[in-house]
Amino acid sequence: MTHSSVAERYGRTDADRRRRLTIGVAAAVGVLVVVVAWVVWVGLFSPSASLETRDTGYVTREDGSVDIRFEVSTEPGLSVSCALQALNESFAIVGWKIVELPAGEERTRAFVENVRVTEPAVTGLIYRCWLT
Repeated sequence: MTHSSVAERYGRTDADRRRRLTIGVAAAVGVLVVVVAWVVWVGLFSPSASLETRDTGYVTREDGSVDIRFEVSTEPGLSVSCALQALNESFAIVGWKIVELPAGEERTRAFVENVRVTEPAVTGLIYRCWLT
């Protein structure tokens, strides 16, 4: 028995080899097309608006609440929403507030928001902000 007859017996013919190669090349081309399309979409069609935030401080009040001071920088005319949190000694969230900041004419604006808490907090900070 020759090598080619054994290969044919178990389905390993030249036609099968070409079919696997064709499927592999088609799959690679498909993945390449998807990656290039994603890069073009993100690079050319994504919104150019940027959003930057910065915690500038906090003050714990006698009633247990926390005043959180922060800055938001974005293009003028865009409104922003931010989630603020107060944390206790174990870094557990004991206060949470979502604030909606109206559009302004300045790029960087400073804010102070009071967050009520369920137990004494030791810090307050921005969790996340997003364009609205």
